[in-house]
Amino acid sequence: MPTTQKTLMFLGSFLTSLGAVVVTCSILATQVWVTSTIAFRDLHSNGTVTITYGLFRGKSVQELDHGLPELDKNFKVLGTLGDSPPRTLHAVTILFLALSLAVSVLSSLFTLYNSVSNPYQTFLGPVGVYTWNGLSACFIFLTMVLFVGNTESNHLSKELSQKLYPEVTFGGTAHTYGYSFWLIFLVIVLNIVTVVIIIFYQKARYKQKQEQRKPMEYAPRDGILF
Repeated sequence: MPTTQKTLMFLGSFLTSLGAVVVTCSILATQVWVTSTIAFRDLHSNGTVTITYGLFRGKSVQELDHGLPELDKNFKVLGTLGDSPPRTLHAVTILFLALSLAVSVLSSLFTLYNSVSNPYQTFLGPVGVYTWNGLSACFIFLTMVLFVGNTESNHLSKELSQKLYPEVTFGGTAHTYGYSFWLIFLVIVLNIVTVVIIIFYQKARYKQKQEQRKPMEYAPRDGILF
């Protein structure tokens, strides 16, 4: 059976791992990754389209300098993009986030198992916890990089707007990233905290073992022989 210290520290890392799972689910479920305001003009008027979307769904609002704008439109991101490079990169972004969620679940299972067992010398021990949290942080960081790259370089928002309003000509675009996007940093922080807790536990365990050896190292030779 594990010691009380081990149980408490691995339960703490389990809670941070579980927190990473919950936050990642929130990132997947919420649709406020980015809000883009795009200027446009048509034959009759000028205006802007404000488009807010996440990985799966979004909403666009049209504003005209004069006249009546079109009704607000709700859309599915992948379905609206059709066959295009931004769609492919967006699908890869979703895949990396799903992988991050999967390894975060594995991390929470490993930490929970370690709180009730002692698999020190196997991959089920701290090495597994380090591996899954490292992969989770890497996958979700790649998710962030790919999404920003797709939005800024591939003009994802403008591509969506052109599909939604094919009759107008779009100009400059301004982006504001929403809370769904910034939650990515919270997941990375939770991954780091999980690893730090296990590192502190292993250091404390190593120190305890060293202290247990000292009485034998400094004991008188006659006493050891006896």
